[in-house]
Amino acid sequence: MAVGKDEVLNALAKVRSPNGAPLTGEKVLSDIVVTDGKVFFSITVDAAAVKAWEPVRAQAEAAVKAMPGVTSALVALTAERAAGAGRGPQPAHQAATPAARPQPHSHGHSHGQPGERAQTGIPGVESIIAVASGKGGVGKSTTAVNLALGLSAIGLKVGLLDADIYGPSIPKLLAIKEKPETIGGTRLKPIEKYGLKVMSIGFLIDEETPMIWRGPMVMSALTQMLREVEWGKLDVMVVDMPPGTGDAQLTMAQQVPLKGAVIVSTPQDLALIDARRGVAMFKRVNVPVLGVVENMSYFVCPECNTRSDLFGHGGARHEAERQGVPFLGEVPLHMTIREKSDAGLPVVATDPDGPHAKIYRDIAARVLEQIKGGPSRSAPKIVIEA
Repeated sequence: MAVGKDEVLNALAKVRSPNGAPLTGEKVLSDIVVTDGKVFFSITVDAAAVKAWEPVRAQAEAAVKAMPGVTSALVALTAERAAGAGRGPQPAHQAATPAARPQPHSHGHSHGQPGERAQTGIPGVESIIAVASGKGGVGKSTTAVNLALGLSAIGLKVGLLDADIYGPSIPKLLAIKEKPETIGGTRLKPIEKYGLKVMSIGFLIDEETPMIWRGPMVMSALTQMLREVEWGKLDVMVVDMPPGTGDAQLTMAQQVPLKGAVIVSTPQDLALIDARRGVAMFKRVNVPVLGVVENMSYFVCPECNTRSDLFGHGGARHEAERQGVPFLGEVPLHMTIREKSDAGLPVVATDPDGPHAKIYRDIAARVLEQIKGGPSRSAPKIVIEA
């Protein structure tokens, strides 16, 4: 039996708000996304009312899960501070700008104010590293996949989390079409491919479904993919971040003790400006920058073997030196990498003896050299300065 938005709304009309009114009449529901039996929506309330609304969120989730044809439901309780509300005057060095302030949120847990979080790591996962970029289109996801495979080739147990929930690429890059199984009806089992344990929001939605989610729901979805997935024992989890420096990056920095971040950029000046912002953002939230990768570094003509620097060359290396962070390596713009990525056949797994696989393995070895042997960092305290 196919489930539609109207059926979900009918079920939610039987759930009562703290005021006793039907949930559907309270103007707190986001758009409801229904795809293949998976239901996603959020309930947005004032921050002061979160405690009263959490039982409502739980009832709404239970009501939707009980519907025939529903295989899973994600209901996020998001909170917004009313205009003019606050905690009183803050010292100038602690005042958060509206654009940078981490937004409070909840999903069945209470949280302190930004900067007061002391979240634990993910059970069984020794190290978590983020692969990020200041802008899209620089090959971040391809780098994340091959970096994860490179770490696996070294002999580590590796997980890969696709945190780019606005545009998940991992299902395409690994040619994964199946849906994850649930364990006990409460936890998701990651899909295994090429020796990696993989989870992506792209496994749960239609490929063409637009991910139009507000910031707090982004945070809730990421938290669930981190903590409600049966990852098992992993030496390293590689997280493919969305481009930019927004909610997802802050959520990761707040929710888990990141060992560090790898920044991916092309050599051209425009990309380097955004990469610079990415480096600065991770430094700002006390996450070590493990290094910079220069992707699409150069092009070698397959016919005449002539090398061309289509986007310039060496810019990422120079930027890494300028920022005082390691330079991890150069990855060329090459047809083999592009073709195999599009086909879901990453070069490190399917052409392990090729020159491109060696480049990624060398990058993985440099990353491992930095993260091994050191104690896991506690979740950073975030102070956004004016």
